[in-house]
Amino acid sequence: MKRMPLLIAALTVSVSEAAAQAPVVRESVPGITNLARIETTVACAGAITPESVAGIKEMGFASIINLRQASELGANVDTEAAAARAADINYVHIPFDGGSPDAALVDRFVEAISQPANEPAFIHCAGGNRAASMWFVKRALVDQWDADRAMAEATDLGFRSESLKAFMTDYVETHRR
Repeated sequence: MKRMPLLIAALTVSVSEAAAQAPVVRESVPGITNLARIETTVACAGAITPESVAGIKEMGFASIINLRQASELGANVDTEAAAARAADINYVHIPFDGGSPDAALVDRFVEAISQPANEPAFIHCAGGNRAASMWFVKRALVDQWDADRAMAEATDLGFRSESLKAFMTDYVETHRR
C-alpha cells in the first residue's frame, strides 16, 4: 500500500510536466506567415500585415512584439503600430538583427515579455526564427526552464539559425540568476 502514494506522486509530476510543455500548433491565418502557437501564452510568427492586427487582438493576444527592423522589405513598422493602436493592443517594436544580435535588444525583449500587460504575447519577425529565439530566452530566464527543454520548444517554433542559437545560449548562460 505504501507504493500507491509514490505512484500517484509520479503520475502527478508526469502529468504536470506534460501540461507545462504544450505542443506547438501551426495555424494558417490570412496575413500571417508561419504562425505557431503554444497554449494561449504565445504565438511566434513571421511577417504579418497591418490588416491582420485586429485578428490578432480577436485571438486574445494582449500585445504584439515586432522584432523586424524598419529597413526590412515589407516591414511596415509604422503602419503596423498604427493598426495596433486602432485595435487597442499593446505594441512593442524591438528591431533585432539575427545576423548581428545585440544583447541590449534581448534585454528589452525580456523586459517587455515580463510585463503582465503584454501577455499573452504575439511575437513576430519576418520568418519566425528571431521570434522563436526570443521565446527560447523567455522560457529559460523568465520561466526558469532548463536550456535543453527551452531549446527543444523554440526549435519546434522555428528557431533554425545555428549562429543565433549559439548567441542566445550564451546570453542565457550569462544572464541566468
